[in-house]
Amino acid sequence: MADVSTKYMGIPLKNPLIVGACSLTSNMDAIRKIEEKGAGALVIKSLFEEQVAYQRYAHDEDLELYDNWHAEMTTIFPKAEHAGPEEHLMWTQRAKESVSIPVIASLNAMNTQTWADWAVKLAETGVDGLELNFFALPDDLEADGQALENQQIEAVKAVKKAVKIPVSVKLSPMYTSPVSFMKKLEAAGVDGLVLFNRFFHPAINIDTQVSSYPFNLTSSADHNLPLRFVSMLHGKIKPSLCASNGIHTSKEAVEMLLAGADVFQVVSTLYLNKIGQINTILDGITQWMDSKGYASLDDFKGTLSEAKNPAASTYKRAQYVRMLLRSNDYVSRPSLI
Repeated sequence: MADVSTKYMGIPLKNPLIVGACSLTSNMDAIRKIEEKGAGALVIKSLFEEQVAYQRYAHDEDLELYDNWHAEMTTIFPKAEHAGPEEHLMWTQRAKESVSIPVIASLNAMNTQTWADWAVKLAETGVDGLELNFFALPDDLEADGQALENQQIEAVKAVKKAVKIPVSVKLSPMYTSPVSFMKKLEAAGVDGLVLFNRFFHPAINIDTQVSSYPFNLTSSADHNLPLRFVSMLHGKIKPSLCASNGIHTSKEAVEMLLAGADVFQVVSTLYLNKIGQINTILDGITQWMDSKGYASLDDFKGTLSEAKNPAASTYKRAQYVRMLLRSNDYVSRPSLI
């Protein structure tokens, strides 16, 4: 049988399938089942700076709530040392101790000091790595794009200085020059790049005229964007490449590996097909490898990256131009008329 073992950020994995941060990785029964079904690693559901900020706000509010009461009455306050983000730390440690596969913590912050402080706290839980979620919504008309990027680079440097465990960054594609920014992240010391983050977007119900925040799962078509960038970066950058978004079956997984991904993350397919889909995807990869005569992932990983693909223009805009020039071929199809 084919050997699907690999490494991610220097961490040995029995296979390249990583379950990404989601509600499943915040449930102990689900985590144990994720390991049972064969996942190579998992990412704990993210700790958000809003949780940290809320804890500070609630703490200050509690301290001031009974300012007019007699001093002796302060003993009525229960100890809340395990509430909020502190509870997240305890739970992360418990998750790490409950499974044998690598466990990666996830942090989503805004301020450099918060990134560094909570990276240290998460590292102290014993996790194998840390994933930083980067996203800055450009809602400030005066904000400069370069300044936002510089803030994120400084956050990486602060985290790398503060912890010894491997650190990856989960990015959005919303940069003026994503690959240039990734090169800067490499210079800042990141060990892995996760391409790309999945964001929820607002919607409006036109009947009730109320806005909402729907839970939208990916489709297989969503894997094409990370596929493009993984293929462009393979062999040109040192950090490990983790593909994320739209990987629902072994077909998309194999495509990512051929493009040059070291590993890939799955989430939506587990909600659609249940956790057993992990085993289905892994079986599909090994069956495909056996059918092609590949003994290990290194035998074919990156063979269709931009640097090695005979049809490298597939990843360029020129392919789009070619489609425009042949637009009649598509419009003339009976099924489209």
